[in-house]
Amino acid sequence: GLEALSGIPGTVGAAPIQNIGAYGAEVASSVVSVRVLDRRTGQVVELPAAACGFGYRHSLFKAEPGSRVVLAVRLRLARGSASAPVRYAELARALGVELGSTAPAAQVREAVLALRRGKGMVLDPADPDSVSAGSFFTNPVVAQAPEGAPSWPADGGVKVSAAWLIEQAGFGKGWGDGPVGLSTKHTLALVNRGGATTADLLGVARAVRDGVRARFGITLVPEPVVVGSHR
Repeated sequence: GLEALSGIPGTVGAAPIQNIGAYGAEVASSVVSVRVLDRRTGQVVELPAAACGFGYRHSLFKAEPGSRVVLAVRLRLARGSASAPVRYAELARALGVELGSTAPAAQVREAVLALRRGKGMVLDPADPDSVSAGSFFTNPVVAQAPEGAPSWPADGGVKVSAAWLIEQAGFGKGWGDGPVGLSTKHTLALVNRGGATTADLLGVARAVRDGVRARFGITLVPEPVVVGSHR
């Protein structure tokens, strides 16, 4: 049930905060409950998945930052060698299966890792594009997608490919001539080319966000949570 999440960096405790997801899967689909320390009351509470406010790269924990510490995550996984249904077209093509069908879980894991490596999304000392925070912007949900934009139904609207918006707004792969720029493999990744500061990275993020907004009237939202004085 977690094979499509292979290669996502982080910890078990962080997974429900972001409701990590990739290739058509989210950790929320496997979460039974999350045990937390409520920093406001000092109590330890077991929250069922339905009380965690899970959404697209979102949760109750992300909505109320700093209010809880995740102590444990209880997951329900399926026994057997078959994967969960494959729900992402790119992954289905890589596996040679139809959308909604299953494949050997180990084979799905290897296919996911290969796709991620091809986008610089697996840490590799030999790949300078892998020095990033992963996909920096979430795919926006809007009432109507721009003409030609890859999109799919979501939350009463349509979810639009942020990577497509960025590229169509004039920010191609490898864009930027400073210490931070876009990955040469994937326009959603902001890469530290050496010696970059947080301010450098957020400056590039703002330039991309503002460019997309000027071109399409859509405001991209960062996927990472920014803390401290740089917000």
